Amino acid sequence: MTGPLPKVLHCHSTFAAGGKELRAVQLMNAFGKKLHHTVISGQPDQMGARDHIGRGVTAVFPDNFPSLTGFPSPGRLVAIAQAMKPFDLVLTYNWGAMDVVMAHRVFGDALNLPPLIHHEDGFNEDEAVQLKSSRNWYRRVALGRAHSLVVPSRVLEAIAHETWLQPSAKVRRISNGIDTAKFAGKPKPGAFRVVKRKGEYWIGTLAGLRAVKQLPLLVQACAELPEEWQLVILGDGPEKDTIRAAADELNISHRVHMPGAVSNAADLIGMFDIFALSSKSEQFPLSVVEAMAAGLPIAAPDVGDVKTIVAEPNRSFICVPNDVQALGSMLEELTANAELRKQIGAANREKALAQFDQSKMIEAYSDLYWGAMTRDLER
Repeated sequence: MTGPLPKVLHCHSTFAAGGKELRAVQLMNAFGKKLHHTVISGQPDQMGARDHIGRGVTAVFPDNFPSLTGFPSPGRLVAIAQAMKPFDLVLTYNWGAMDVVMAHRVFGDALNLPPLIHHEDGFNEDEAVQLKSSRNWYRRVALGRAHSLVVPSRVLEAIAHETWLQPSAKVRRISNGIDTAKFAGKPKPGAFRVVKRKGEYWIGTLAGLRAVKQLPLLVQACAELPEEWQLVILGDGPEKDTIRAAADELNISHRVHMPGAVSNAADLIGMFDIFALSSKSEQFPLSVVEAMAAGLPIAAPDVGDVKTIVAEPNRSFICVPNDVQALGSMLEELTANAELRKQIGAANREKALAQFDQSKMIEAYSDLYWGAMTRDLER
């Protein structure tokens, strides 16, 4: 490629190592040296996904970009708009970056701003049960000038059309994908701080320890399982003490392990025997696809697209949301039948390989991003 690299601005609600952030990094790594990335986090102290960016990727993290949070006054919005001018493409993520979208809507024509593509991946605790009408209105207005709105799930696609009133031509559903080959190999626990002892079985999950994940509910669902079944929760976040307290109250703290976040889930997820979720809200969780690629059965609430993601034999283990008894019942049935776990895991692996490999996702995003950029760029 000749000439300077196209400059892409990423505005995230947070750049912690969560699902949407790691997908953004996955794409950055896939594009390699073709783009120059500037990454902004609405929570400047949450930058864990930065550690996953490949060495060959050009990325900077300035600390002088206008704040993504605060009252959307004209002065603040025009400052954000001015900061977008040097870029060829602006990518925004979730509600925490919506003021950037609004600044682009209000001042985009006057300042000749680059195209903006917004990504919505789901909702935090404050909108997990019901969307806020004020935010729906704000999204409708702000997205008026956006080139595209990208969603990973059918549920979000319907919300984009029916609630945010976005036209079909603007909404793009791109399913999340992973490097399925990495997750199909044997686990490599290395220096992992939890040892799987002979005769033990693991129910595992990968999640940010946030209230919306309802991990105390998962602890409760595991309480009546046989003693050899351990619960391993991989992730960090503000709910760690609440989860520990739930385990202590149920007298199963010796069977609940929280070793923290992991840098490479593919090295560890194969140590699980069952993968479980307890979230109040999900859309298209990458962790479910990763567990499928590792050949695991899934026990989870029927939220977002989870039931359509898993293979058909697994769908009877996708239960009523927010119901500890339903989740516990699903786990009890799976823990009691090793052959069933094996059969479901094999079906999940087959579907993950066939439908959710990252190559399809990368191609779709590549077509969208380069298609949006206004100047002629060699791919």
